[in-house]
Amino acid sequence: MGLVRKLRVTQRAMERAMLGVSLRDQIRNEEIRRRTRITDMAQRVAKLKGQCAGHKARRTDGRWGLKVLEWRPAPVSAA
Repeated sequence: MGLVRKLRVTQRAMERAMLGVSLRDQIRNEEIRRRTRITDMAQRVAKLKGQCAGHKARRTDGRWGLKVLEWRPAPVSAA
């Protein structure tokens, strides 16, 4: 089971607990998300990851983050 899937399952379980709803009630995840009005954590993490990369790419103070993003390996020569 992937990390993102585990995160989503855990978040849904917490939302169900907040509402006092069990799996036996057979309420769809979309309905639970509508009731709690909580954003999906996997989507939030992906958005923050992109924002962080953009922030690092805009740095101009000479730190290694931008150098790593722009680095290109040297071609390998055949021996």
